[in-house]
Amino acid sequence: NSIEELSPEVLGYAGLVYEHELGEEKYTFVEDVKHPHSCTILIKGPNDHTIAQIKDAVRDGLRAVTNAITDGSVIPGAGAYEVALAHHLRTVTKKAVSGRAKLGIEAFAEALMGFPKILAENSGHEQQEAMIKLQEAHEDGLVVGFDVATGDPLDPALSGIYD
Repeated sequence: NSIEELSPEVLGYAGLVYEHELGEEKYTFVEDVKHPHSCTILIKGPNDHTIAQIKDAVRDGLRAVTNAITDGSVIPGAGAYEVALAHHLRTVTKKAVSGRAKLGIEAFAEALMGFPKILAENSGHEQQEAMIKLQEAHEDGLVVGFDVATGDPLDPALSGIYD
């Protein structure tokens, strides 16, 4: 806790330190750091509501990365998990119950397919056609998610898409 204790080993190294003005605020940037252990994310927006939404999105993304590192595992993305779980519910779980419980399982399976449907709709593809392609590919034994670029099923792991 004194200046006498400072040495190059405890100070670290930065290749570039500079001050930059963004809007009316001045910020100090530290770049080309050896062995960085932290960073700052600057969030700007036109109003408080937008900034709050951006903060929530960044926080959610960082939590997802933290969870993946902590758990040491990920699952295929692009709706592949939802397609597989909906298929399992319809073909295995639904057969193991009777009565009204079957309706609940079917409703839950249909709700799970909502995510791939949203991917299709938001990327300008026809939902029903996309769902048919996904379900048929999954029934062929493939792990499939939705390719927003082509509208076809894809292997999310090969494309680097994980949840």
